[in-house]
Amino acid sequence: MEAIGNSLAFALYYLGFPLLAIANDNDASMTLFMVGWIIFLLGSFINTGSELLRKTFKDNPENKGKLYTGGLFHYAIHINYFGDCLWVLGLAILTNNFFSLFIPLGLLLLFVTSYIPNHDKYLQDKYGDQFIEYKKSTKKLIPFIW
Repeated sequence: MEAIGNSLAFALYYLGFPLLAIANDNDASMTLFMVGWIIFLLGSFINTGSELLRKTFKDNPENKGKLYTGGLFHYAIHINYFGDCLWVLGLAILTNNFFSLFIPLGLLLLFVTSYIPNHDKYLQDKYGDQFIEYKKSTKKLIPFIW
């Protein structure tokens, strides 16, 4: 199911954002353009950086059966999803079309209502007490907030 959702999401990003940008008659300000790029790059760094750090940890045989709580995952259990939300928000801002903001909002709702609960259950089943302790001291999605 996640594979289908991801495929549809990327189709929306690669087709929807350009179409929404083309449909916009407003001239974008340089400030808005820079804010969009900064948020996009920050989100890309958070998503990719967190996944690369976790992969390095998981590739080490000494860590077999251990839950990764380091790197950016120290700040939020689903920090990679937070990065996704940011880079998609950055793209939405770059279109300079108000309706583009519904795309990152929809992604956030999908994460909060489906992906996060499902992954929390998976992590709980796989790591048990390790995950229970981790989630007691770690925000769920947004560092320092939730």
